[in-house]
Amino acid sequence: MSTQTSPAARGAAATGDFFDTRVGGAKIVKEFARKVFPDHWSFLLGEIALYSFIVLILTGTFLTMFFVPSMTEVHYPEDALPVTMQGVEMSEAFASTLDLSFHVRGGLLMRQIHHWAALLFMASIVTHMMRVFFTGAFRKPRELNWLVGFTLMIMGLLAGFTGYSLPDDVLSGNGLRIADGVAKSIPVLGSYISFGLFGGEFPGTVIIPRLFTAHILLVPGIILALVAVHLMLVVVHKHTQYPGPGRTNRNVVGYPLFPVYMAKAGGFFFIVFGALALMGAFLSINPVWNYGPYDPSPVSAGAQPDWYMLFLEGSLRLMPGQTEYVIGGYTLSLNVLIPAVIVPGILFTALAVYPFLEAWATGDKREHHLLDRPRNVPVRTGVGVAILTEFIILALAGSNDLIATHFDLSINSITWVFRVLFFVGPWLAFVVTKRLCLALQRRDRELVLHGHETGRVVRFASGEYIEVHQPLTDAERWILVQQDDRAPIEAGPETNARGVRRPGYKKDKRRAAVSRFFFADRIAPVTPAELAAAHDHHGNDEIDGAPAREEIASGSQH
Repeated sequence: MSTQTSPAARGAAATGDFFDTRVGGAKIVKEFARKVFPDHWSFLLGEIALYSFIVLILTGTFLTMFFVPSMTEVHYPEDALPVTMQGVEMSEAFASTLDLSFHVRGGLLMRQIHHWAALLFMASIVTHMMRVFFTGAFRKPRELNWLVGFTLMIMGLLAGFTGYSLPDDVLSGNGLRIADGVAKSIPVLGSYISFGLFGGEFPGTVIIPRLFTAHILLVPGIILALVAVHLMLVVVHKHTQYPGPGRTNRNVVGYPLFPVYMAKAGGFFFIVFGALALMGAFLSINPVWNYGPYDPSPVSAGAQPDWYMLFLEGSLRLMPGQTEYVIGGYTLSLNVLIPAVIVPGILFTALAVYPFLEAWATGDKREHHLLDRPRNVPVRTGVGVAILTEFIILALAGSNDLIATHFDLSINSITWVFRVLFFVGPWLAFVVTKRLCLALQRRDRELVLHGHETGRVVRFASGEYIEVHQPLTDAERWILVQQDDRAPIEAGPETNARGVRRPGYKKDKRRAAVSRFFFADRIAPVTPAELAAAHDHHGNDEIDGAPAREEIASGSQH
């Protein structure tokens, strides 16, 4: 038998030895290749965000080669497409966008893939954060990673806004005008922020170059750094996993990174890339030639930003216009400041600090690697649904003109309905969601204790009727009983043994009040004693092969 190795094998060995002796490649591969990742479809949401960002970088690099970030006024050539834009005065940014769309081979395809990838990037980030929130994946030791992900979402919004504004068409120009108004609504600093952003009075001549620099350099650099930190923390903390047989807070059940997970991740990347390519090829998006170059005079009906900024548009539309006051010669524009700064600030701040609020209310200092079922934490699930409901209401309000025209309704009536829903909708969503979660917990408790209902009722010869239940499998029972019994924290006595008011009592009282809000309404999980008693009861009622029972007669179902 020949023992000679092929040149390719020798080359691979030499390459591996080169990296091993210089950067410790063997140790790195050994450490990461054996890293175990659990398998669940919801974990792919974060991967979709990563793959969408890669597509954004690839297509954005192509677009950068042809886009001219200049606000210099030019006339579009008379012999260039589209015909409707021939001879029209416009900025070089808008002209280069048209040229990229109609005269650069593959330019329109790249533009549309880039735009769809941006929408998918934000959608996957939002849904990934929803999965993390509702399953409690933000708990210790992952609070910092939650903040990293939250900052990634904010950077995604900023990347989308800066990119959406670059073509300098009517829609993007109106968006910049809104941004200028929001900046000027900030007391004292507003005019300075606007002047610094636009280099003088709106629109100026420098905003497009500045947005271009931020869009291709500053924001992507921050996103890349945050993605690196996010993935590093995932490796350090190890991946969370859903409860199941053999899964605890001290292990990870799944597949190794190499070769199983790498093969699946690589295939999924090409699926995402292919889907975005098909969307870019067949689904038109942002046809700027239909809107024309930016002109401050026309604002057409049905003009909305991309979906991830629609909540801000809706917030502005819902705010009454009478809340503007002149104090000491200075205008206080509450009709812009409240909906565009305060309301989003409250919603995003609540989202960012929630993990720390819940940890303070529970007093739980343990590490958590097993995820919660959303029904087992009804208040958290209700809060998450309430925040989502608020964003959805604002997004729908941002389309009030389209709703009015499509359904032949009064836009004033629609606006008032959304104003009422803005205050009532989140509260109603919280209450309904919490009650549903508690009801599902009661159902799970009954399932653990009694098993699945079969719809079969039998009668003994003695005349006794019993309903036959099908016992749960070990895997089903494991999932349903593996939850924490979270009881409210007690504030403790107001005074000590000497009758002196205890220091810190007010703080403990506030903490106890928050804890009662979270855990006062709860369904206690099934205890081992209850489970054993239930099994004994069902064992005594077993009808198949029980010698002590009398003959069974089939009965009708009741």
